[in-house]
Parts: sequence; C-alpha cells; structure tokens
Amino acid sequence: MKISILGGGGFLGRKIAAKLAKDGTLGGHKVTALTLFDMVEPPKPEAPFPVTSVGGDVVNLPDAAIPEGTDVVFHLAAVVSAQAEADYDLGRRVNIRGTDAVIDRCRALGTRPRVVFTSSVASFSTNQNSILPDNTRQIPGNSYGAQKAAAELILADASRRGFLDVVTLRLPTVIVRPGRPNKAASSFFSGIVREPLLGLDTELPVPDDFAVWVCSPRRAVDWLMHAASMDTSKMGLDRSIDPPGISTTVAHLLQALDEVSPGASSHVKRVADETIAAIVSTWPPAFEALHARTLGFSAHEPVLEVIQAFVEDDLAATKADRKL
Repeated sequence: MKISILGGGGFLGRKIAAKLAKDGTLGGHKVTALTLFDMVEPPKPEAPFPVTSVGGDVVNLPDAAIPEGTDVVFHLAAVVSAQAEADYDLGRRVNIRGTDAVIDRCRALGTRPRVVFTSSVASFSTNQNSILPDNTRQIPGNSYGAQKAAAELILADASRRGFLDVVTLRLPTVIVRPGRPNKAASSFFSGIVREPLLGLDTELPVPDDFAVWVCSPRRAVDWLMHAASMDTSKMGLDRSIDPPGISTTVAHLLQALDEVSPGASSHVKRVADETIAAIVSTWPPAFEALHARTLGFSAHEPVLEVIQAFVEDDLAATKADRKL
C-alpha cells in the first residue's frame, strides 16, 4: 500500500506518519511506501519502508506529491481559521484551489485512490446552546469554514464521478497541540493547557463558561486512520462525517489542568479578544455524532485523559522545541 500525506510537515501529518512508521500497516495492509508533502520538505520518520519527502505549492501540486500507484491520500494541507479570515485571497487559493489540484492529480492516476480530507466544525455556525444533529445544514460564519464546506462538496462530487473515494472528517478543535501557538483562531484552547504546563503565562480571549467541541490528537489520528481503511460502500453521496468528539467548557478544561498540575491554571490571564471571540463563537459547542458511531469511529475519552496524554506524548518534545 502506497500512502501520501499532504501537509505532512504539520502537526497531524507528522503524527500520522509516525504511526504508520511504527505500525507498518494500515487497515491490515502492509505499507510499502510513504510520501510526505508540504511547503518545505517534511522530516522523514524512520520506517521499515521507503519514505519520500517533497516540497512545493499545493495549488501547483507536483506529481511526486501523489505518485503513481498511490492508494491513500491524507489531504491535510490548509490555511487555518484566523489566517484564512485575515487573508481572504490566501485562504481561497490554498483551501479551494489546492483541493482542486488534489482532485486533478487523483483523476489523472485513474485508480480511484482513497482521499481522507480534514474539514472542520468551523463549516457550521450556531450558538452556545446548540447540539447539532448529523443532518445539520452547513452555513459557515467565517471564510475558513466556507472554504472547507466548498472543498467538501467538490471532493464529494469527484468521488461520485469515480475519480477518487473520499471520506471527509469535520474535525473538532484538536487539543492539546504541541509546539508553539499558530494562527488558528482556536489556538488558545491548546495554549491555556500547554503554556501553563510549560510554566508560561498565556491569554484567554473568551469567558470561562465558553463551550467548545474538542478531540485529542490520539483520537484524531485514530479517526483518520479508520477513515483511510473503512468500507465506504454504504455511505452513498454524503461523504462527510461529524466524528464523536467531546464538549467541554474552558472552566472544565482548566479544572482538569489543575488536577494534572496543581495551580497551573494561575498562568491563564483573562484578556478579551473580540476578533478571536467573533470567529470561535459561531462554532458549534456539541454534536450528536450518531452516524460516526455506526461507521465504526471510536468514542472519545474524558478531558482529563486528553491532558494526561499530552503530558505523556508531547510535553517533553515541546519543552525541547521551546528550549525550556
């Protein structure tokens, strides 16, 4: 099985590559080659199969990013939420035209590869009191969400036409992300856990009772791997899935943080940010996510375990990256 990861230098791309390298299989099939693509050549994990690293522009996608014989493509390449809102042209270019380029390359292969696409809860807009059922209409309240929703549709149509076999996951906000803050509007949800665990102050731009739909990196990778190998024969035209995340509030998240590291939440400073709040306040705080369970997507662990997993998996590497 040959696999390509577009956005292979990003957080989730590196996690998927590491798991593939460790397991050597996907869905019971032996991995025979892995290609990692990003703006600059991503680092290669040590693996029992050949790994190729390719740098370039996703809009002008080089053939080497999805080579002949590719069976699975993880399409993770994107401009994130706040950046897409601040730079409309860049967001449209990467998130929509980049997806067009992926379709064109998969179509040229003529082998209908599985494409796993990461969409987002940002493709919906609602209020803090909502729990969205699986058939909720997407009406995005931000450019990033609109671009993701548009990409979902063109991928689903390409799947209907037989050019590829797509599974789209509308990922919750993924926490706790290692490394450094990024330009995503949701970055602070990781920051209010990660920075205090590093002994650093951080800002909270929303109230403590703000609710958010989240998932852990472990669960996100598990869902993505399942999407890459699941049977899609019963999905029909609707190729988008709301995976079973977990709803939490900032207050609950900080309480769990203090259970893991007593007093750590004192590093969180309340500093309102109307720009960030305006983006994230339209995102759904909870989903029913019933359909995902019937398709075999695993249930989520409690918030306390999410923080403990960050400590086990990524805290040491994050400290080294930040030279703390």
